[in-house]
Amino acid sequence: MIKGKIKLMEVCGTHTMAIAASGIKKVLPKTIELISGPGCPVCVTSQSDIDRAVEIARIKDVIMVTFGDMMRVRGSFSSLDDVRRKGKDVRIVYSCLDALIIAQENPEKRVVFMGVGFETTSPTVAASILEAKRQKIKNFFVLANFKLIFPALEALSKSKKVKVDGFICPGHVSVVTGIEPYKRIARRFKKPCVITGFADSDIIKGIKILVDQIKKGKPKAEIAYRRAVKEKGNTLAQKTINRVFVVRDSFWRGLGLIKESGLKLKESYACFDAEKEFKVRLPKTREPKGCLCGKVLQGIKSPSDCRLFGKVCTPSNPVGPCMVSSEGTCAAYYKYGV
Repeated sequence: MIKGKIKLMEVCGTHTMAIAASGIKKVLPKTIELISGPGCPVCVTSQSDIDRAVEIARIKDVIMVTFGDMMRVRGSFSSLDDVRRKGKDVRIVYSCLDALIIAQENPEKRVVFMGVGFETTSPTVAASILEAKRQKIKNFFVLANFKLIFPALEALSKSKKVKVDGFICPGHVSVVTGIEPYKRIARRFKKPCVITGFADSDIIKGIKILVDQIKKGKPKAEIAYRRAVKEKGNTLAQKTINRVFVVRDSFWRGLGLIKESGLKLKESYACFDAEKEFKVRLPKTREPKGCLCGKVLQGIKSPSDCRLFGKVCTPSNPVGPCMVSSEGTCAAYYKYGV
């Protein structure tokens, strides 16, 4: 017998946007509540990681490159966009390979790619590093801020701050990882995990499977997106990640330090590691005053609980990363009036 609401958490920023755009929350019975989790890689990047990128971007003869959303996310005192407007060379790219081309075209400069993302992004960055090594490119570096989603799911499952009954799992990440890591979470924490796509019908199907499992008391991991996700995932992508990166502890906005939840370059690829190449002094970390982004990422608070939301904090003047990112929960709520 289920008491109270069934709370399901989506842990993918694309799901967050799709759920908001489709209005799924409005048609669900009141006994089912959807919670947004730490599925936006831009949002979970810590203040200190942004601070490091900002300090490196200020160094003479450095070209800092990153994805578009990262430009406007503020660290403790500044953002990459602020640095760019003050005359430093900071550029937006669509892939890490673009950064490699910039390095080839500017041999007198040191080109740093600030990499963020989950298991979806890290294989392409690893491939770019392998290509840089093959071509013997000496002025290309990666600032690795990559996260692993499964340690975060474990942290959320153990958390006493928010009740999560089941996880709507990310289709993009699962294309790479396959289903096995979700099986371990379902077994250990007795929480069902269902991998879904991003169409309305995919998400609704995933919700139904989760609710049925919870009602039967038989939690397990399932794939409801078989047109894209295979049981074992993309083994070539997995091997590419493991060839270049090694697991390390990582600090997540809102969730804090999570053991073995990030990636860093192996010693054999240390010549491409921006952390080793650039020794910078970081300012004392300062979170945006009044911003609830950290609590939103944990599923403890909703954007509407924040007194800054829609007033001081808007897409044109964002205070926290959850409003900056195109996959952020606050941006989704603002855009679609959730």
